[in-house]
Amino acid sequence: MKFLLSNDDGYSAPGLAMLAQTLQRYGDVVVVAPERDRSGASNSLTLDRPLTVRKAANGFYYVNGTPTDCVHLAVTGLLDYRPDMVFSGINNGPNMGDDTLYSGTVAAATEGFMLGIPSIAVSLAGYSGRHFATAGKVVEQLVERCLEQPFVQPMLLNVNVPDLPEEALGPLCVSRLGRRHAAQPVIKSQNPRGETIYWVGPVGTVQDAGAGTDFGCIAAGQASVTPLMLDLTAYGQLDRISTWLHR
Repeated sequence: MKFLLSNDDGYSAPGLAMLAQTLQRYGDVVVVAPERDRSGASNSLTLDRPLTVRKAANGFYYVNGTPTDCVHLAVTGLLDYRPDMVFSGINNGPNMGDDTLYSGTVAAATEGFMLGIPSIAVSLAGYSGRHFATAGKVVEQLVERCLEQPFVQPMLLNVNVPDLPEEALGPLCVSRLGRRHAAQPVIKSQNPRGETIYWVGPVGTVQDAGAGTDFGCIAAGQASVTPLMLDLTAYGQLDRISTWLHR
């Protein structure tokens, strides 16, 4: 298989190195990742300036753009072949519930999916970064399952893995996205010139984290596997909006 890898933590991130090391056992790997941390970049494309692609000493390509830029460039012009799968990660930190809308990790996989390639985003659901190897083992399970029974059509999966030793990990858990409460207020401070500056506040507390959610799986010591879709149409409101417009 031919794998395209990206992330949002930057090309030098340890999770990306673990992902590449894991997938090299299953086929050819090329890495195209941002030159720096682009966490929270979501699905943004850089349209106001040209992009450059450089090659690091470890063979990874890095781009002065977003995770979406990286995958888009790789698939639409940088590579002379079409990857069989796109993997994004392994992110240092969870991407669950509402956070998937902001995640650059998920965005890189989403771009692969939009270009018609089966794509998987993988995140380590903790911030200590102690057990990237555990997430690597989950990636192995997913790839081996793909080899045994390939996707009939492109799929977009969001995978979160507890930051635990491999022996403490439960079975894979197919889940839906949970929900958070609203984000906490911005944090105000002043710069040396006396101007007010703002930091985006912390994420809200978990609201919907019961059985069957990605939050619930992680709390139970299981890796969550959530299939995602991109159609944002609120089908249940079509008739109501039509009536509202035409009454």
